[in-house]
Amino acid sequence: MANTTAPACPAPMKATSNGAFQNENPLDYALPLLIIQIVLVVSFSRLLALALQPLRQPRVIAEIIGGVLLGPSALGRNQKFMDIVFPKKSMTVLDTLANIGLLYFLFLVGLELDIRAIRRTGKNALVIAVAGISLPFILGIGTSFVLRSTINKGVSHMVFLVYMGVALSITAFPVLARILAELKLLTTDVGRIAMSAAAVNDVVAWILLALAIALSGSDSSPLVSLWVLLCGTAFIVFSILVLKPILSVMARRSPDGEPVKEIYICFTLSLVLAAGFITDTIGIHALFGAFVVGIIVPKDGPFAGLLIEKIEDLVSGIFLPLYFASSGLKTNVATIKGAHSWGLLVLVIFNACLGKIVGTVGLAMLFKVPFIEALSLGVLMNTKGLVELIVLNIGKDRKVLTDQSFAILVLMALFTTFITTPIVMAVYKPARKGAPYKHRTIQRKDLDTELRVLACFHSTRNIPTLINLIESSRGTRKKGQLCVYAMHLMELSERSSTISMIHKARKNGLPFWNKKPGDQNQMVIAFEAYQQLRSVVIRPMTAISPLVSIHEDVCTSAERKRAALIIMPFHKHQRIDGTMESLGHSFHLVNQRVLRHAPCSVGILVDRGLGGTTQVVASEVSYSVVVPFFGGQDDREALSYGMRMAEHPGIKLTVLCFTTKPETAHNSRDDAAAESEKDKEVFSEFVTLKQNNESVKREEIAMGSKENIIAALRSMSSSTLFLVGRTSRTMPLSERSTDCPELGHVGSYLASSDFSTTSSILVIQQYDPSITDIEKPVDETKEASDVAESGSV
Repeated sequence: MANTTAPACPAPMKATSNGAFQNENPLDYALPLLIIQIVLVVSFSRLLALALQPLRQPRVIAEIIGGVLLGPSALGRNQKFMDIVFPKKSMTVLDTLANIGLLYFLFLVGLELDIRAIRRTGKNALVIAVAGISLPFILGIGTSFVLRSTINKGVSHMVFLVYMGVALSITAFPVLARILAELKLLTTDVGRIAMSAAAVNDVVAWILLALAIALSGSDSSPLVSLWVLLCGTAFIVFSILVLKPILSVMARRSPDGEPVKEIYICFTLSLVLAAGFITDTIGIHALFGAFVVGIIVPKDGPFAGLLIEKIEDLVSGIFLPLYFASSGLKTNVATIKGAHSWGLLVLVIFNACLGKIVGTVGLAMLFKVPFIEALSLGVLMNTKGLVELIVLNIGKDRKVLTDQSFAILVLMALFTTFITTPIVMAVYKPARKGAPYKHRTIQRKDLDTELRVLACFHSTRNIPTLINLIESSRGTRKKGQLCVYAMHLMELSERSSTISMIHKARKNGLPFWNKKPGDQNQMVIAFEAYQQLRSVVIRPMTAISPLVSIHEDVCTSAERKRAALIIMPFHKHQRIDGTMESLGHSFHLVNQRVLRHAPCSVGILVDRGLGGTTQVVASEVSYSVVVPFFGGQDDREALSYGMRMAEHPGIKLTVLCFTTKPETAHNSRDDAAAESEKDKEVFSEFVTLKQNNESVKREEIAMGSKENIIAALRSMSSSTLFLVGRTSRTMPLSERSTDCPELGHVGSYLASSDFSTTSSILVIQQYDPSITDIEKPVDETKEASDVAESGSV
């Protein structure tokens, strides 16, 4: 009798290989294979996000599509590719890592949601949120009957009914927040209602999902589901009564300006995992524990923000794309075959859109919201995202959804989110222009009027110079005071910290005022401290937008705040060795767009440490300011600013008046005689100022050659600040062609490292109402591409 042996189970994958030189294939081992999978998934999703950027789609769209394309719907059709890159034996490791990342992402989502803000939600938003949940849930129930009788047979009716209701009624709060910020709708009525309603929707969706998971256990006894719900409720009560006070103590012991103790961070991140284990043991999925911990973390103070900073990049950059890839590997679009299956897909999409849009529009119009705004609100509330994918994946893992119904619902989520941005852009175009105002330039007849300046900055590096420039500009007039709006320019990204800023923007307006002490950061504190010492009104603000459209925030804010001057930071900063290093081409383009579209004068500030790296008190201000004057409107604006600065007792002003104008093509449209008369008017004011102020000097320089102009400028190279007109009527002063046309000929030369490493430069362009946006040349080679890139909202 032959011996029969049981088939041997395949050996588990070892973690690391001994290397290719030991005749071992690294892809047969868990760690090298996981590294390849991570690199492939992240690179592929980022390339797709780049491709979808012109369509202004959130990154979640690219990550969902990337996951689907890597799965059996596209690349996964090649079995050899799947066996090499995503073999079945590796999926447990990939899924585990992706779910750990998901735990921490849900913790971040909990940190983003402020329950106090939801409590303060107005009646309108609350009723609209309920309508946006209830009608799609009812249509989801109806859809579940159709799917269960066709492609989803053999599943508990109650469980499938709840899953379909949740799948159709979800609104993705994080994705919606980014879309609203992208479209600059946060401060509109539509944006405010949508954010409030989406926050309510998010919380209700998680409660419904917990119910669905409790009902979908393998044990059919209703008592088990009841025990799961009761234990889940007990965990939430325990978290509020026990864990929240502990976290509050840690938050109170982490004051502003001091580093948070490492043990606090370690404890909180470990608590997320422990809470996940408890809820998984209960039977309502580990991610609920992480979400609850995020909700109960105190939102005041720096503690929550620091937690976000510690983990957001790793989670959103590496782990989340893995989760989308893991979901995509389960999605096979090929299972949707024939007219019957495609008809079901159309039915699901139609019901999802109908429920959200009709329910929201109907209730919004009852509250007398205009139809266009109500329609936009309905489309926005139809946004799906990661939460939808989590619901579908849990349903797939628990055998509630078949392959075909899973694929249909994934495509539904993808479609409804994809159409949100283009539809809202097409139907809703709120007015952005502010009321017309008179003083759009520094140069003016009535010198006792208030000068309003919008000073923009990217980081703390610019703040000391800005404050010292403001101190030098405040003048001595009692009536003609200086009002400064200090705007922090923040790039809208996929980071959770950006969502936290969007929350504040929703409460305070965008760009928003930092009103609450708890919302203040080091940048705000610096401006507040200066304001208390001086008779200057300083109002800190923040703009959050993609860099391709942040100029719209700058220009709109200048219009609304009736600013006469916008100060933009130069896109290069000075290194220790004196050379200028670029912050990136995107920042360069921001300045060029502001120059083209600004409703007032604009100054580009080349920061070389005006007054040093710290704020200088008034008694210590001792600056030498130089204005090279060649003639023309920009030079007149620079001179007007210089004359205002000369009122400060610590400012020494020198005007280099070049009386012989070189041949140039600049300002060829201007009438020479009229320009000369305007120059004389400004100089008559300057002469009056010079007679009453010993610190003001004028040097007449009659010269026409480039070498003589350079020599005159070099003689002043030790000066603290140069005020320069952008279109000064002179020839190029540098042998090399400039890559910064926004500085003009003189500004480009002064900003070069060859000229000086200590003199800051403010290049000023005067507002000219006779020149339209199209006629404002900055960089002719990039004009068309920039306009197309920035778009109009």
